[in-house]
Amino acid sequence: MKSKLKVLISGTGFAGQGHADAFRAYGAEVVGIVGRTESVVKEVASKMNIPYASTDWKQALKDCQPDIVSIATPGGAHYETIIQAIEFGCHIFSDKPLTHSGESAVELYELAKRKNIKTAFASSFRYMPCILHAKELVASGAIGEPVEVECISHFNLERDIPFGWSHRKEDGGGRLNNNFTHMMSIVTSVIGEKILAIIGEVRDDMGKAPIVDGVHNFKTRRDFIPKDINDPSLKWGESNVEWSYTVMAKLESKIASKPVSVLFKHGGLNPRFHEEDHIVFYGTKGAIYIKGHYGSGPLYLWDQNKTWKELDMPENITANQPEVEGDTQRNWHYLVREFIKDINGEKVAPYQTFKEGSLYQQLIDLIRKNNNWTDVNYLQ
Repeated sequence: MKSKLKVLISGTGFAGQGHADAFRAYGAEVVGIVGRTESVVKEVASKMNIPYASTDWKQALKDCQPDIVSIATPGGAHYETIIQAIEFGCHIFSDKPLTHSGESAVELYELAKRKNIKTAFASSFRYMPCILHAKELVASGAIGEPVEVECISHFNLERDIPFGWSHRKEDGGGRLNNNFTHMMSIVTSVIGEKILAIIGEVRDDMGKAPIVDGVHNFKTRRDFIPKDINDPSLKWGESNVEWSYTVMAKLESKIASKPVSVLFKHGGLNPRFHEEDHIVFYGTKGAIYIKGHYGSGPLYLWDQNKTWKELDMPENITANQPEVEGDTQRNWHYLVREFIKDINGEKVAPYQTFKEGSLYQQLIDLIRKNNNWTDVNYLQ
């Protein structure tokens, strides 16, 4: 009988707890958890029945001797944590973004590859059922040759959420790190993994945010919005990262004779009209429309009858979905399942690794340069 794989978690918030649940669901033993604040990490460890809690990552690696580490902190805290895990020979499951910069992300990818470390990069909304359905439809020729993809989303995030890592480029914040990574993963999973070209524009609509103590969990940060935002005693932090972006890309597809054009349009602070967030795959013979910013569904097909028809989910896709609540948690479960199978020597479909994580970080660096504009003043 195989011994259980031992997992050490970095991060005590929503992601850390979610990763722990996912690894346990597929037979791994969560042997420890590490966080910044001693009282918080002890509380989470107790709540989740994790036997070891610490604020010292390097010591935790020595004490727990894990087979796998799960990185569930903001991207700015990943680099040293992952470097040390690689030195210990651990396989690594990392949430997105991989790091705060393309240069450091490439370094981690190359180091893990040299050390023969297995890695997983959790831009995991590609495992949404409707996205998997779209992938099957496109591959079967249901829309002919794919020619264009459109991804539109508006999140209407509160402008007064407390200042934190999401406001800082150096900490892994920004909408490219925390939205675009998922969107690019979704589109490449359906169209093809080869990204040929990219151009983009970013905008910081936030400016500043109130500094508030006590925020430990990203998912509950809204609970800490000051009741009086005009209180003169409030302190403020300045955002240095994008809250909206527009990106265009060209992808290679095995079933298309020309590069496929992709538009990613995201407004982190802008309100959506009704439920208009969507993903659309256009082809020479039809189109696929999926409601929701991450493809939550339902899915509609425009076919030779020139009408939109809602399609039922194929049984093979439904049967292969982890039986857990919540899209984010279900997608973590899906990727963790594949990762563990791979580590155990079982055959699995390709999944995203530090290769994609480092590529996406380099793309984000390029987009953030905002140097794609052509000055046309001389024409007027």
